[in-house]
Amino acid sequence: MNSAPMEFHKIWIDQCKATEGISEKFGLEDALNYLIGEKLFSFLHAAERDPLFAVEVPAFIAEIQRLFTAQEIRDYLDHLERTRYLAPQEVDLEPEPDEDIEEEEAWLENPVMGAEELLRFARVRQLLQS
Repeated sequence: MNSAPMEFHKIWIDQCKATEGISEKFGLEDALNYLIGEKLFSFLHAAERDPLFAVEVPAFIAEIQRLFTAQEIRDYLDHLERTRYLAPQEVDLEPEPDEDIEEEEAWLENPVMGAEELLRFARVRQLLQS
């Protein structure tokens, strides 16, 4: 049994390893969605509040750049920008009373969260394309 404490700020290492299997089994788009669209955004959010995460960001970025080509990253970020960040939002004029806003889309309803998410996207683009 491994008695070493879990170092949550190093979780990106396991996530990158998992990405290779995701890419082989489900394809490039799913791998990009998983590692950049989900895990990197979450990691940067944590890094904004925790210096242990912040110090890991450069290594995480370097590993993403090793796993994907510059063109794959650029195409994915362009797609994300068009479909999520700059896409016109559909307004549901009659939401169901018990309908919960998915956490992923909660930022669309809150201008502060929306601004933070847009800034995080800009940071992702800058980090991955520099």
